[in-house]
Amino acid sequence: MSANESSETACRSEVSPSNNTRSQQELSVTASVISMTVGILSNSLALFILVKSYTRIRIKSKASFLLFASSLVVTDLLGHLIIGSLVLFVYGSHKKWETFDPHRIVCSIFGACMVFFGLSPLLLGSAMAVERCIGVTRPIFHSTALASHHMKRLLGLTWLLAALVAALPVLLWRPYKVQSSRSWCFFHMEEPRDWLDVLLPLLFSTLGLLALLLSIVCNTLTSCALLQARLRRKHHCRGTSYHIEMICQLLAIMLVSCVCWGPLLIHVIIMSIRAKGEPASFSLLVVVRMATWNQILDPWVYILLRKAVLRKIFMLIHSCWGPNSRQLHRWQRSVLRSSVETSNSGAGAPDCRCLGKLPLQDTELKSIA
Repeated sequence: MSANESSETACRSEVSPSNNTRSQQELSVTASVISMTVGILSNSLALFILVKSYTRIRIKSKASFLLFASSLVVTDLLGHLIIGSLVLFVYGSHKKWETFDPHRIVCSIFGACMVFFGLSPLLLGSAMAVERCIGVTRPIFHSTALASHHMKRLLGLTWLLAALVAALPVLLWRPYKVQSSRSWCFFHMEEPRDWLDVLLPLLFSTLGLLALLLSIVCNTLTSCALLQARLRRKHHCRGTSYHIEMICQLLAIMLVSCVCWGPLLIHVIIMSIRAKGEPASFSLLVVVRMATWNQILDPWVYILLRKAVLRKIFMLIHSCWGPNSRQLHRWQRSVLRSSVETSNSGAGAPDCRCLGKLPLQDTELKSIA
């Protein structure tokens, strides 16, 4: 009896870990499918809204902003499609990398996609912040010197920089490594072999943190400039509403990027500069899953923080505060008036009408150019 009981106990101890592992794998697959589906639907809806706005807009500064915003949403959408498909393929192959990827081709593609689709949104967000900062603080320079082909060239350079960082490990013969959870690939950070294994993740994290810092500085300057113009009671200026809409979206993108990507970038730096390579698979996997939420939350910024939604929020705040909020009522009327004027107006000097005293005529702009 004792022998039978011991054998039954051993069998149960062997079966229970496998059942736990199987349930955890099923839970991970379900979470990946839900995240991929929600991300694709959200980004598709946001892309539809942005493309519709881009085809209707006749203001050059907002057209540049919508170009970058649409590119950001397209990047997030492709990231969900490609990385999500790779994750499902790995789980469908039961994480047997030695069987389906003996030459590490899939792992190299997986790691490069992780880096590219992670770094691109951060760089695009910083480029959008710089473009808006120039448009608000230096409107004449923006309207005369920054043409649409300059914006498209900057967009291409942003993607090219992210692609170069993603391809560096392959070009330098430092291939991406399957991580401890065996469900994804990333830089070789545990027990680095030489200085290149330390440099590559540091380069990725440093560029990401610099992009976040640049976004914070530029968005702060833009917000201060708009607030200063508002405090000077320049309510007659045209185009204020779309400035407020864009800065609200930029601040939300910056907040989402800091919360989602900040922990991963800092964690990668800490792991890279440690004296001894200690396994930290669970903590790294947690911050990576936090970073994936950036691609899900980004499109909702453009879905929720639109001019129509912001107008309803201002009206709700006004109704809650009561009739004593005269300043808010005047500000709301100016936003509504500028919104109507913007939609009914043609292309003119886009940004200088917000911070300048009088809008410049087309002949004056040509003489400046």
